[in-house]
Amino acid sequence: MREPERPAAPPPTGSEGAARSSPGGGEESEGAARRQAATGPTRRIVAIGGGKGGIGKSLIAVTLAIEMVRRGMRVVLVDCDLGGANLHSLLGMEYPKETLSDFVLRRVGSLAELVVPTPVAGLGLISGARNAIQVANPMYQQKMRLMRALKHLAADAAVLDLGAGTHFNVVDFFLLADNGVLVVVPEPTSVENAYRFLKAAFLRRVKAMDASLGIREILQEVVRPGGQRPLVPAEMVLAVAERDPAAGAALEREMAAFRPLLIVNQVREAADLTLGDGMCDAARRLFGVGLMYLGHLRHHEQVWRAVRAREPGYYERPGTPFALELSAVAGRLIELPALGASRS
Repeated sequence: MREPERPAAPPPTGSEGAARSSPGGGEESEGAARRQAATGPTRRIVAIGGGKGGIGKSLIAVTLAIEMVRRGMRVVLVDCDLGGANLHSLLGMEYPKETLSDFVLRRVGSLAELVVPTPVAGLGLISGARNAIQVANPMYQQKMRLMRALKHLAADAAVLDLGAGTHFNVVDFFLLADNGVLVVVPEPTSVENAYRFLKAAFLRRVKAMDASLGIREILQEVVRPGGQRPLVPAEMVLAVAERDPAAGAALEREMAAFRPLLIVNQVREAADLTLGDGMCDAARRLFGVGLMYLGHLRHHEQVWRAVRAREPGYYERPGTPFALELSAVAGRLIELPALGASRS
């Protein structure tokens, strides 16, 4: 059964930074990891997306979570790729017995029951769905229950690894986050898919405003004018403002609040280093979207070999060139505001 075409409401903006607390020393027991995520708000939700598969989103999610733990944060890594979970492999773990399938299908009552310890002390994992066919495209009520639960993991940060594509389920998890991170590689198809993902996310966010602003009919008129190409977000705001200045002003504020982040992965050549700033300029000029560049990660043969061999020791080790690059990116991310304890 397909979900009705209803978007999740966009998250409110906030300014409270993420709190820090020291992870427990030594090897965590499974019970301790689950107590870590028992109750209370998730102080920061970070979603890693990108529109295209095979660009390193999962590795960035894992290593970013590890870097946050190094900085004294309690972190839960959530595999939200409902059709192809793989974070456990990147951590050198066996597939957990209980996964998001059990929450979506109501076999467990809370996400905290699914958090398992990882080889990294202070980092918990909620593995993706085992029964991919049953939950890869959850119904609206199932998705909303999961999204509400992600806000209450009692962690300093929840890092969500999203699936590929621009399906509205993927986009809704991206919009749920305080910090939505777009990953691209220096390839034309990746860049094209990233722009497509940005536009889909903005339109999904705008659609959630229909009821509160009463602008559904206006939006339907301007999103695809008869016989013309679809409007980009900046053009859409101007078209709405011509018909209803107040609604146009509200959309403009919504566009200003939509601040996705960008990481360029697998950089190999000097020319690749210009991609991030170039994409941010293009997003602002063509879409009117304020894309923020977090930085780049170079291609490291040792990392690729470690992933292939399911031996995470290399990219978990501090001080390597990859770890230093990742640390710089994580530092910029953590300095950004998050909703924190203002979640209800």
